[in-house]
Amino acid sequence: MAVERALRTAAPQDLARAVCGELGRQYGASSVDLLIVDYGLTVLQPVTDPPHTRPPVSVHNSPAGRAFASQEPFVETLGDGRVRAHLPVSVRGDRLGVLTVTFADAEEGRACLAELAELAEVLGHEVLIAERDTDLFLRARRQDRLTLAAEMQWQLLPGTSCSRPEFDLGAQLEPAYAIHGDTYDWSATADGLVLYVANGMGEGTEAALLTSLAVSALRNARRAGLPLADQAALADQAVFGHYGGDRYLSVLMFDFELGTGRARVVDAGSPRMMRLRQGAVERVAFEPQLPLGMFEETDYVVQEFHVEPGDRLVFVSDGVYAVASPRGEAYGDTALARAIQATRLLPAAEVPAAVLRELTGHRGHHTAEDDALVVCLDWRGR
Repeated sequence: MAVERALRTAAPQDLARAVCGELGRQYGASSVDLLIVDYGLTVLQPVTDPPHTRPPVSVHNSPAGRAFASQEPFVETLGDGRVRAHLPVSVRGDRLGVLTVTFADAEEGRACLAELAELAEVLGHEVLIAERDTDLFLRARRQDRLTLAAEMQWQLLPGTSCSRPEFDLGAQLEPAYAIHGDTYDWSATADGLVLYVANGMGEGTEAALLTSLAVSALRNARRAGLPLADQAALADQAVFGHYGGDRYLSVLMFDFELGTGRARVVDAGSPRMMRLRQGAVERVAFEPQLPLGMFEETDYVVQEFHVEPGDRLVFVSDGVYAVASPRGEAYGDTALARAIQATRLLPAAEVPAAVLRELTGHRGHHTAEDDALVVCLDWRGR
């Protein structure tokens, strides 16, 4: 209770110092570090002011990275009887980072592990609230400078992962520090989940502006309580009204019923969906319709789709399936199906980054020429 009180009363920029001080006083911790994951989901960076005064920690081969990936506490045994506990900092499945706490007495450290895990979750909520008033945590997230377009896009996104009893979601964009047109959005209610996967036209800030307009229009219609087809129609009018058909945005839209698995779908463009069901991967195609903003007053028709408990749905933009190898071979559905099979044991939050790593191997070089977006949905239902 004392630590929670200190977190809630601390100034936004002082959260890290507050948790360090209180864990020392209340639990006898000898050192405490708050690590925030970077936009590329490759390193965990210490929250310092100014940032980057200490080296980052790898997500892939470190004890802190193990706790981040598994979303379970991991205890590291040190010399002289000390232990170091790595605790995931997350909010409703949205993975923010890791709280690392070192104890001089191993027995005392292990005894309070459950309480520390709860405090790490409280800390996650406070970090999200603090981001409204300070840039400290957003600065800590960047391993490199973001382009202006990427800055706009990351501010638009809901998060990189989300978890509810009925589903798990994970998403990632590449190149993380220079994205411009691709995006996604999701929103859950008591009975449903709305998911958009979008591929914007153009490059740089022009693509980011187009995406921002389209997603804001979709959210405006959704929050007004309009059905899926009307959301698409109003966003289509907003984009056409601004660009006159010169620019448009492709989007795949879903409205899932949590209780039944029934979904309404509008396929307005190029994003694709693959389904892993009972060990088999297949592409699920819908009736294609015009992208948002291509023509004036387009009418959109909803299609029906059903998802079953245990299904994994993977959504990708053309920056994934159309990427060519050095020999000119497109990545395509076959390679994507292999990547989905290879990552079938990973949690949904880990799948997008793993698929994008596979894509880098196919491309033959690290730098992506086009945005690449992967979204993974694991469906449990009720």
